Amino acid sequence: MKIKPSKVPGSVVMEADDQDFDRLSKPAMSPFKLNTIVVPIDFSACSKKALQYALPLAKQFGAAIVLLHVVPRRCTIAGEARIVDYEPGLEKSLRRNAAQQLKDFAAELYPHDVRIRIEACLGAEALEIAAEAKILDADLIVISTHGRTGRARALVGSVAENLVQLAPCPVLVVREHEREFIEEETAMPLSRAAAC
Repeated sequence: MKIKPSKVPGSVVMEADDQDFDRLSKPAMSPFKLNTIVVPIDFSACSKKALQYALPLAKQFGAAIVLLHVVPRRCTIAGEARIVDYEPGLEKSLRRNAAQQLKDFAAELYPHDVRIRIEACLGAEALEIAAEAKILDADLIVISTHGRTGRARALVGSVAENLVQLAPCPVLVVREHEREFIEEETAMPLSRAAAC
Protein backbone atom coordinates (compact mmCIF):
# COMPACT_ATOMS: atom_id res chain seq x y z
CA MET A 1 0.00 0.00 0.00
CA LYS A 2 1.30 3.43 -0.90
CA ILE A 3 0.17 6.69 0.61
CA LYS A 4 0.91 9.90 -1.31
CA PRO A 5 0.09 13.54 -0.65
CA SER A 6 -2.91 14.81 -2.53
CA LYS A 7 -3.28 18.08 -4.42
CA VAL A 8 -6.05 18.93 -1.93
CA PRO A 9 -4.53 20.37 1.26
CA GLY A 10 -4.93 18.10 4.31
CA SER A 11 -5.73 14.90 2.37
CA VAL A 12 -3.82 11.91 1.00
CA VAL A 13 -4.21 9.36 -1.80
CA MET A 14 -3.93 5.67 -0.99
CA GLU A 15 -2.94 3.14 -3.64
CA ALA A 16 -3.61 -0.49 -2.85
CA ASP A 17 -3.09 -3.73 -4.75
CA ASP A 18 -5.15 -6.97 -4.59
CA GLN A 19 -3.21 -8.30 -1.58
CA ASP A 20 -3.90 -5.12 0.34
CA PHE A 21 -7.63 -5.40 -0.37
CA ASP A 22 -7.65 -9.05 0.77
CA ARG A 23 -5.91 -8.10 4.01
CA LEU A 24 -8.21 -5.15 4.66
CA SER A 25 -11.43 -7.02 3.88
CA LYS A 26 -10.84 -9.87 6.37
CA PRO A 27 -12.55 -9.25 9.70
CA ALA A 28 -10.32 -9.06 12.74
CA MET A 29 -10.22 -12.40 14.54
CA SER A 30 -11.24 -12.33 18.17
CA PRO A 31 -9.15 -14.27 20.67
CA PHE A 32 -12.40 -15.31 22.37
CA LYS A 33 -14.59 -18.27 21.49
CA LEU A 34 -18.04 -18.43 23.00
CA ASN A 35 -20.34 -21.31 22.18
CA THR A 36 -22.46 -21.52 25.33
CA ILE A 37 -23.38 -18.72 27.75
CA VAL A 38 -25.21 -19.63 30.96
CA VAL A 39 -27.48 -16.94 32.41
CA PRO A 40 -28.94 -17.77 35.85
CA ILE A 41 -32.45 -16.33 36.15
CA ASP A 42 -34.35 -15.68 39.36
CA PHE A 43 -36.99 -13.61 37.52
CA SER A 44 -35.88 -10.39 39.22
CA ALA A 45 -35.18 -7.18 37.31
CA CYS A 46 -31.50 -7.69 38.11
CA SER A 47 -31.38 -11.09 36.39
CA LYS A 48 -33.12 -9.55 33.37
CA LYS A 49 -30.35 -6.97 33.36
CA ALA A 50 -27.77 -9.78 33.10
CA LEU A 51 -29.55 -10.85 29.90
CA GLN A 52 -28.88 -7.41 28.44
CA TYR A 53 -25.18 -8.23 28.66
CA ALA A 54 -25.45 -11.84 27.46
CA LEU A 55 -27.52 -11.10 24.36
CA PRO A 56 -24.99 -9.00 22.38
CA LEU A 57 -22.25 -11.50 23.27
CA ALA A 58 -24.38 -14.38 22.01
CA LYS A 59 -25.14 -12.52 18.79
CA GLN A 60 -21.52 -11.51 18.19
CA PHE A 61 -20.13 -15.01 18.69
CA GLY A 62 -23.10 -17.06 17.48
CA ALA A 63 -23.36 -18.60 20.95
CA ALA A 64 -26.34 -20.31 22.52
CA ILE A 65 -27.77 -18.95 25.76
CA VAL A 66 -28.85 -21.33 28.50
CA LEU A 67 -31.40 -19.77 30.82
CA LEU A 68 -31.00 -21.55 34.15
CA HIS A 69 -33.30 -21.29 37.14
CA VAL A 70 -32.39 -22.97 40.41
CA VAL A 71 -35.23 -23.58 42.85
CA PRO A 72 -33.46 -23.14 46.18
CA ARG A 73 -33.66 -25.76 48.89
CA ARG A 74 -32.72 -23.10 51.42
CA CYS A 75 -35.31 -20.82 52.94
CA THR A 76 -35.38 -18.38 55.84
CA ILE A 77 -37.98 -18.96 58.53
CA ALA A 78 -38.13 -16.52 61.45
CA GLY A 79 -34.64 -15.25 60.60
CA GLU A 80 -33.12 -18.73 60.55
CA ALA A 81 -31.84 -20.39 57.37
CA ARG A 82 -33.16 -23.92 56.84
CA ILE A 83 -32.82 -26.59 54.16
CA VAL A 84 -36.09 -27.87 52.69
CA ASP A 85 -36.49 -31.45 51.48
CA TYR A 86 -39.26 -31.60 48.89
CA GLU A 87 -41.41 -34.66 48.26
CA PRO A 88 -40.47 -36.29 44.90
CA GLY A 89 -43.81 -35.28 43.34
CA LEU A 90 -43.49 -31.69 44.52
CA GLU A 91 -39.86 -31.54 43.34
CA LYS A 92 -40.92 -32.64 39.83
CA SER A 93 -43.74 -30.09 39.84
CA LEU A 94 -41.42 -27.26 40.98
CA ARG A 95 -38.95 -28.12 38.24
CA ARG A 96 -41.69 -28.26 35.60
CA ASN A 97 -43.19 -24.93 36.74
CA ALA A 98 -39.77 -23.26 36.70
CA ALA A 99 -39.12 -24.53 33.17
CA GLN A 100 -42.50 -23.15 32.02
CA GLN A 101 -41.75 -19.77 33.62
CA LEU A 102 -38.39 -19.72 31.80
CA LYS A 103 -40.09 -20.51 28.48
CA ASP A 104 -42.57 -17.67 28.98
CA PHE A 105 -39.75 -15.37 30.06
CA ALA A 106 -37.67 -16.25 26.97
CA ALA A 107 -40.63 -15.78 24.63
CA GLU A 108 -41.30 -12.34 26.08
CA LEU A 109 -37.75 -10.98 26.02
CA TYR A 110 -35.66 -12.76 23.42
CA PRO A 111 -35.37 -12.21 19.67
CA HIS A 112 -35.53 -15.24 17.41
CA ASP A 113 -31.95 -14.91 16.15
CA VAL A 114 -30.43 -16.30 19.37
CA ARG A 115 -30.47 -19.99 20.24
CA ILE A 116 -31.97 -20.52 23.70
CA ARG A 117 -32.05 -23.55 25.95
CA ILE A 118 -34.04 -23.81 29.16
CA GLU A 119 -32.79 -25.60 32.30
CA ALA A 120 -34.37 -25.81 35.75
CA CYS A 121 -33.09 -27.66 38.80
CA LEU A 122 -33.27 -27.71 42.59
CA GLY A 123 -30.49 -27.20 45.09
CA ALA A 124 -27.98 -24.70 46.40
CA GLU A 125 -27.86 -21.96 43.78
CA ALA A 126 -24.10 -21.44 43.34
CA LEU A 127 -23.35 -25.17 43.46
CA GLU A 128 -26.05 -26.02 40.91
CA ILE A 129 -25.09 -23.21 38.52
CA ALA A 130 -21.43 -24.29 38.62
CA ALA A 131 -22.39 -27.94 38.11
CA GLU A 132 -24.67 -27.13 35.14
CA ALA A 133 -21.99 -24.91 33.59
CA LYS A 134 -19.54 -27.81 33.83
CA ILE A 135 -22.01 -30.31 32.32
CA LEU A 136 -22.84 -27.86 29.50
CA ASP A 137 -19.15 -27.06 28.90
CA ALA A 138 -20.10 -23.39 29.21
CA ASP A 139 -17.68 -20.75 28.02
CA LEU A 140 -19.13 -17.94 30.16
CA ILE A 141 -21.63 -17.35 32.95
CA VAL A 142 -23.38 -13.96 33.10
CA ILE A 143 -25.00 -13.41 36.49
CA SER A 144 -26.44 -10.41 38.28
CA THR A 145 -25.93 -9.44 41.86
CA HIS A 146 -28.57 -7.77 43.98
CA GLY A 147 -25.93 -5.87 45.94
CA ARG A 148 -27.22 -6.96 49.34
CA THR A 149 -25.18 -5.91 52.32
CA GLY A 150 -25.29 -6.35 56.06
CA ARG A 151 -27.92 -8.62 57.56
CA ALA A 152 -29.67 -9.37 54.24
CA ARG A 153 -26.37 -10.63 52.79
CA ALA A 154 -25.65 -12.68 55.93
CA LEU A 155 -29.07 -14.35 55.74
CA VAL A 156 -29.28 -14.88 51.98
CA GLY A 157 -25.59 -15.04 51.10
CA SER A 158 -24.13 -13.99 47.81
CA VAL A 159 -24.78 -16.45 45.00
CA ALA A 160 -22.62 -14.43 42.60
CA GLU A 161 -19.69 -14.29 45.04
CA ASN A 162 -19.85 -18.04 45.70
CA LEU A 163 -20.24 -18.79 42.00
CA VAL A 164 -17.09 -16.86 41.10
CA GLN A 165 -15.18 -19.21 43.41
CA LEU A 166 -16.84 -22.40 42.11
CA ALA A 167 -17.37 -21.81 38.39
CA PRO A 168 -15.52 -23.90 35.79
CA CYS A 169 -15.41 -20.91 33.39
CA PRO A 170 -15.20 -17.10 33.50
CA VAL A 171 -18.05 -15.27 35.23
CA LEU A 172 -19.31 -11.81 34.25
CA VAL A 173 -21.03 -10.28 37.27
CA VAL A 174 -23.50 -7.51 36.45
CA ARG A 175 -23.79 -5.19 39.41
CA GLU A 176 -26.97 -3.49 40.56
CA HIS A 177 -25.62 0.05 40.09
CA GLU A 178 -22.84 0.48 37.57
CA ARG A 179 -21.57 2.42 34.61
CA GLU A 180 -23.14 0.63 31.66
CA PHE A 181 -21.03 -0.41 28.69
CA ILE A 182 -23.76 -1.69 26.40
CA GLU A 183 -25.26 0.73 23.90
CA GLU A 184 -28.82 1.93 24.36
CA GLU A 185 -30.00 0.44 21.03
CA THR A 186 -28.69 -3.00 22.06
CA ALA A 187 -30.16 -2.98 25.55
CA MET A 188 -33.37 -4.92 25.98
CA PRO A 189 -36.19 -3.26 27.83
CA LEU A 190 -36.55 -4.65 31.32
CA SER A 191 -40.17 -5.32 30.43
CA ARG A 192 -42.63 -4.49 33.16
CA ALA A 193 -40.12 -5.09 35.94
CA ALA A 194 -38.55 -2.17 37.71
CA ALA A 195 -34.91 -1.41 37.08
CA CYS A 196 -32.38 -2.75 39.59
